[in-house]
Amino acid sequence: MNVDLERSKRIFQKLLRIAPNLMDIKEYAKSKSSGYMDLSCDILESGRDYRRIALSHYWEHPSGDLIPDPDMEVSVFFDWELAEATSYQDVFTYENAYPVDGEPPDLVVHNRLNEFLEQWLQNLADQGHYLAPKG
Repeated sequence: MNVDLERSKRIFQKLLRIAPNLMDIKEYAKSKSSGYMDLSCDILESGRDYRRIALSHYWEHPSGDLIPDPDMEVSVFFDWELAEATSYQDVFTYENAYPVDGEPPDLVVHNRLNEFLEQWLQNLADQGHYLAPKG
């Protein structure tokens, strides 16, 4: 089993459908689409042709706390036009595709997370989500 580069290219394109100006987002962006949960995007790391972002939906716990579910970290490589999921969490699960820094990914987890991310991005686009830079 290998990293699916074709899927990473599709993920990149689907991400740009909901965040076409992702390189211009400095810290965060939020999308509201009537009838659906808000979508948040936080910039975790930024380079010349690279962004590591967190995409999240939040729901309100009865205590008033906002709970991210799901919450995914995504690495975006603009020069290669690739994007990949690096981690996923919800109220029950945490998975990291790169459990050891500097080592290759756990391909089973990596492929599972990217499969989910590709479908989630399609759903977000279908729901009309659009992440725009603030200001």
